[in-house]
Formats: sequence, structure tokens, C-alpha cells
Amino acid sequence: QPLWSRFPETYGEDPFIGKTMGVAAVTAYEEDGLKKPTAVASCMKHYLAYSASRTGKDRTPAYIPEIELREYYLPQFRAAIKAGSSSIMINSGEINGVPVHANKYLLTDVLRKEMGFQGVIVTDWEDIVRLYTRHFVASSPREAVVMAINAGIDMSMVPNNFSFADLLKEAVQKGEVPMTRIDDAVRRILTLKMKLGLFDNPYPEQAAIANFGKPEYQNLALDAAHEAMTLLKNDNAVLPLAKSAKVLVGGPAAQSISALNGCWSYTWQGKDERWYPSDSKTILQTISEKIGAGNVITTTEKGYDSPANFDAEKLKAAAANVDAIVLCIGENAYAESPGNTTELALPDDQLNLVKAAASTGKPVILVLVEGRPRLITSVEPLAKGILMAYWSGKKTGEAIADVLFGDYNPNGKLAFSYPRSMGEMVLYDRKPTEEVREIFNENMTMDGYKPLFPFGWGLSYTTFEYGDIQLSSNQLKGDAKLKVSVTVKNTGSRAGKHTIELYSHDLFASITPSMQRLRAFRKISLNAGETQTVTFEIDKNDLAFVNAQLKTITEPGDFEVMIGNKKAKFQYIK
Repeated sequence: QPLWSRFPETYGEDPFIGKTMGVAAVTAYEEDGLKKPTAVASCMKHYLAYSASRTGKDRTPAYIPEIELREYYLPQFRAAIKAGSSSIMINSGEINGVPVHANKYLLTDVLRKEMGFQGVIVTDWEDIVRLYTRHFVASSPREAVVMAINAGIDMSMVPNNFSFADLLKEAVQKGEVPMTRIDDAVRRILTLKMKLGLFDNPYPEQAAIANFGKPEYQNLALDAAHEAMTLLKNDNAVLPLAKSAKVLVGGPAAQSISALNGCWSYTWQGKDERWYPSDSKTILQTISEKIGAGNVITTTEKGYDSPANFDAEKLKAAAANVDAIVLCIGENAYAESPGNTTELALPDDQLNLVKAAASTGKPVILVLVEGRPRLITSVEPLAKGILMAYWSGKKTGEAIADVLFGDYNPNGKLAFSYPRSMGEMVLYDRKPTEEVREIFNENMTMDGYKPLFPFGWGLSYTTFEYGDIQLSSNQLKGDAKLKVSVTVKNTGSRAGKHTIELYSHDLFASITPSMQRLRAFRKISLNAGETQTVTFEIDKNDLAFVNAQLKTITEPGDFEVMIGNKKAKFQYIK
């Protein structure tokens, strides 16, 4: 749900990416099962289907059939549990009318019994009492406590009100919550604390403070920001810009630190720049350092919402003697419900900036500093280049400048479909029936997936070419593995990184199959002219889906694998 205010906290629209990235995060946090002194307990969040809000507003209902829950929302949690995650936080909303904090089926039957989760289940902020004050499924605060604990909650996140403890004690004394449920929850919490060594040293962070901000960590932050930069458009190779160019830098994000970091950065909303490190740099600063302050003009002021940042006439006047205009637009930081919006399009004052810049005849480069894909369809044709910068952290400014002026070759890929309009929010792994635009006189128009930029999109300053896909066999039998190989050549003039994306498609199935599903990906580095063969292995589990009987199965039949514009067919035999 691209409207959702917690979109930037996700790994995108694809379950496989969510699963892969989630497992990587859990493994890094937990460090060999919490055995190392620097390990921390990971917390999966939010269970379950928090991102599927019907309205796109935070903490609002979702209505999802069981088959979809199991196909798209459970696999990531199942994988993270297997990777050893220690705790899980619960969705503040409700699914099919039942608040998740009171849903024993999801918390106990599915999470505990079916998926085998042994860690701590924790609420989100004050969500137990909200069973009474917001969801109206409990008739009193005590009944809310009883419902949540009996459903499977272990820990309540209420740091500013201790009535929960008194209400729970009262409920136990009245026999409304069995003591075995209390023992179970306490045992899990104490076990986790013991694993973390908190009984031996309750303040381990004191020793860790000396490690904050070390040069190697600053470099790692820059590496991450570099890898995130996603070049969406580069007409006539307008990018990279020459370092001798004279550039006008405009837009509300040009002198904003908070917009580069996003939600939960130093503060809840991330907007209070007083808390940011003094060496944090804006986009304007980094561009000025890159090409010299004498080559940079700006009409912006500090403060995202400063009126000067939206003055289109002033921008036009300043563009008279520049070679290019870099407009830094998008969203300032937000988190949770303060980020709710009813309109995904960028505000008119930002769209008007783009139109004003384009009217000068100078090439316009858009730098999108945003947490979710804000609609730019009306001004996309006016831009020669578009760089998706996201909220990539402290080093976002440096990464943007490095890409714009050619010191870093962008290689990021979209983990979501960038929509064209509010009525075009179809996901990449759509059903073929979602592609139908028109059915008339037995003629079907199949072009329903037309995002502005598709899932997996991302350009480079070099070019890559695929050879034909080679399969180890034209049949995949039983529990065997199938090797899928492709040769990749850097056909451009400079070195670059490239992500190979492997998709599969079930040609016919007992339920309508998806058009394509991402099954594997790998990023490689190639020098100009270099060629490399990349091989993936897939098995029947990679082809499985949840059927109408809610069973995960792989059906015999014909399949197709796709890499870029190359395809190959094979048959699965049970």
C-alpha cells in the first residue's frame, strides 16, 4: 500500500526480498545466537499484514483472505523465526475485524504452534488498552488485558502507565488469566534477558559508546547510501554532470538534514535537526564541495518548509546562467500516523517548481528524497534525469553528489513498483486477470501493469547485455535442483555493478498463477567489456504456492524462468 505512512520502514512489495533482507538483518543482529557480547535481540515487526491497510492510514483495518496471508505475509516471518529472531512486535491494526493483539489464532495457533516461534511477543505502543478505547472489542481496560494475554501477548509496551500490571494481577486473582500463561510469558522474557547477559551487566551500552561514529562505520554508511541510489531516468546521458558545470540547486530537500535521514532518526519523527551530528551534510553542501561553491547557485534556505524553497519565480530567474538545474524534492521525515496522507501525488508547490525549472530550457535533474513513491507522472516528461535517493541516512548527501557527478556508478534497483497514478497501483507479481484493461467482443487488452517505473528497475552509467538462459535440464524432477545460468557482459565504457534478477512463471495452475515471481537475485561487478556467467539453483520449493485448500504445494506442469528479456521453459515432474 504505497499510501501507507510506514512504507519506508519496509523492504518493498516482494515477499522474497522481504524474506532475504529480513534474514540478513536477524543474522547480523543476533550474532551466532546472542553468544557474542555485541549481539542484540532482533525484533520482527509488525506481525501480521500491517502494511495491508485498506485505507493506507496507519493502524487501520486490513481485510485479507487466509490464502493471501499465507502466500504473501507469513513467509517472511517464518524465515526470520528459522534464522533465530528473539522477539516479535504485533500489528496495531486489525485483520478481518479482529485486532491482532487479541487474535489467539494468529498469535498462538499460527505463530507459536505452526511456525514454532519461542521468543517474546511484545505489543506496540499502548495497544492493549486500545482494545477498549479504539477497537471496542473489550468493555473495560481489564477485559482488554485479559484478551491480549490469553491471546498470547508476553510483554506490554506501556512505559508511562503501570495500570497494566495491577489489572493483570487482578485478572489472575479472579481466574480470568491462568497462572500458566503468566509463567510462560515470564519464562520467555527472563530467558531472553539471560541470553543477553543483562543479569551480569544491565548496562552493556556504556562500553559500546566508544564505538559509535568510527571512520569504518562512517564509510559503511556511505557504502550503504551509494548502493541505495537508484537511477530511474537518464535521457541522452545527461548524467553524470561535468564537474565544470554551473548548477542551480533547488527544492525543499536541498538544505534539509532531516529529509535525508527520515523517520526514527534521533527522534520519533526525525524532523528535529538539533539532534543530528554536527558533521551531517546537506545535498547543497556536498554538491558545493564536489564542484566548488563558485559553480553552485541556490534559491533555497535551511528548513524544509521555508517559503523560499518553493518560490518558482525566483528559481526561474536564478537559472539564467546555469548549465543544469538539480531539484531536490519529495518528502520531509515522518513516522506513523503523522505521515498519513490522502494524496500520493507530490504537492502542487513542488510540481510547480519542476514546471518552472523546465520552462527555462535548462536540463532538469530530479532528486527524489522520499520514503514512499510520490506520484510525479505530470512532471516526469519535463525531467532529463531522475535519481531516487530515498531516506538513505547520514551519508545520503555525499552519495547523491557522487552519483550526479560521476564518482559513483549507480546500481540500485526498485524494490517496489513506482505507480503512475492512484488508479494504477498493481504489484509486479500480479495475476494475468489484473492485466485486463478491456473485454469487448471477445477481445482483451492486456496492459494493466503500467507503472511509471517497474519493480526491479534501475539504470547505470554503463550497459549490460544478457546471453541466452541455459538450463541444466528441461525437466525438474522431485526433490532435485535445476541450474539456471546466464552470461552477463558489460557492454559500456566503464566498470559497474549489476543485479541479475531471476523470475519464474507457472504457465497453468489450479489457481490463477502470478505473471512472475522473483526467485533469486545476485549483484556482480564487471569491468568494461568483461563477461561473467552467473548460475542460480532452484528447486520445487521455489515454484510452490498456497492452493485453495491453504496447502503450500508445487504442481507438476510447465514453467518459465526469465532474466531480463531472456526466457527459458522447463517442466516440473513430481
